[in-house]
Amino acid sequence: MLLLSGAAAGQIGPDVIAGDITGPSLWGTLNGMSAYSIGTSSCNVGDEDLLWDDETGDGTPANLHPLMSQNMFRLKNGRFEQIGQSWLKHAFFALNFNGLCSNSCVPSSLGGSALGPGCWDPYSSSLNGSQGGLGPKFEVNPATGAYPWPYTGDGQTGNVLYKRIQVLNSDLDPALNPGALYFGEGQYVTPDDAAAGNQNNNATYRQMSVGSFSGGWQVNFTGSTQRGKPGIQAWQDNDPAVTMVAVDVPGDGRFWVAYKVSLNNDGVTYHYEYAIQNLNSDRAAGGFSIPVGNGVTLTNVGFHDVDYHSGEPFDNTDWSSTETGTSIDWNSPNPFAVDPFSNALRWGTLYNFRFDADTPPEAVTATLDLFKPGTPSTMSIPVMGPSAAFVCLADVNGDGMLDSSDFTSWIKAFNTNDPAADQNGDGQITPADFNAWVVNFNAGC
Repeated sequence: MLLLSGAAAGQIGPDVIAGDITGPSLWGTLNGMSAYSIGTSSCNVGDEDLLWDDETGDGTPANLHPLMSQNMFRLKNGRFEQIGQSWLKHAFFALNFNGLCSNSCVPSSLGGSALGPGCWDPYSSSLNGSQGGLGPKFEVNPATGAYPWPYTGDGQTGNVLYKRIQVLNSDLDPALNPGALYFGEGQYVTPDDAAAGNQNNNATYRQMSVGSFSGGWQVNFTGSTQRGKPGIQAWQDNDPAVTMVAVDVPGDGRFWVAYKVSLNNDGVTYHYEYAIQNLNSDRAAGGFSIPVGNGVTLTNVGFHDVDYHSGEPFDNTDWSSTETGTSIDWNSPNPFAVDPFSNALRWGTLYNFRFDADTPPEAVTATLDLFKPGTPSTMSIPVMGPSAAFVCLADVNGDGMLDSSDFTSWIKAFNTNDPAADQNGDGQITPADFNAWVVNFNAGC
């Protein structure tokens, strides 16, 4: 776990988690999209008060209370994607109840201005969908929990979609998504929890079901709340073939990288599927790259993200992909220096990268390019990627057969300095390559 400053030795410090996910609330539908919110019951599983300061009325900044993020995800045909996100609920009063995560609540002496150790506090889905109390993500540093006061949009309301989780009706329609599974996630961000190094357990998910359409698709929670597990964990929890890797950026926050490789129905090609969730990295990511072996053919290259809305200043243009011959790269439309609001993989969002390849997987090192300037500029991630294609060196003319015509083709390649003449792989074309071609020819393919 990444430690920012850390509690004293032997102490946990304040530690907030989403102890329960409740609701959800459907607020209505507009222009093919519906608005939702989910409830988040917080627990302080630490051993010190968790500050819950709100407006005091005397002009004192009140930016020492938790913020609650809400997200929705879908698992469909082996793809785990984020389909909606909300603005952030600003907490305002801690009730210090006993019993949800612990039976040893020690109510804070500060009353509603702090959540005591072992205590919990409920925020219903209707309260978390109250537009006036929702602030944007763009001005929050998730690694430190810092945010300004007053926050942008404080008290502002709008249409039924404004600031809430926005999901396309087509992404929920059972007829269009047979067999799909859905999940809701709540995440907390707050300064003293982050300062104690306890920010990596703040996201919790719970499975959802989709019912009938009435003013939007009716959704309900099912099963138990998965405390301390970010939404991306639901992919592995429902498919043990998925591998997950935690990526901690020094002095910043955490990404979760999940991936799965599967043989396609044609029995020849393989599907490579990657999902990256930025849990709490303020530096964000602006690029992702997978090494690709020599001679590999890629098809069906894809990308998926989740849109910002309601006035968040970020660009929603999709990332572009480029095949370099040695890798497949995806990149934000612009680097930070050109456009700091370009579409980057920012905290509380999950992006997908995928392709098919005609070779089986092998262990490779992927690269995640960090968006905001700093050191390091990239992070290395162990994943599986496509291995190099088998090449029969002696079959110089590439007709799939070894015969005398390959000797003629080797002579031609030698005379024209064609790389196909390099039979010993030393990077040079010399008469020694003829002897190497004879050895390769006699060995067969």
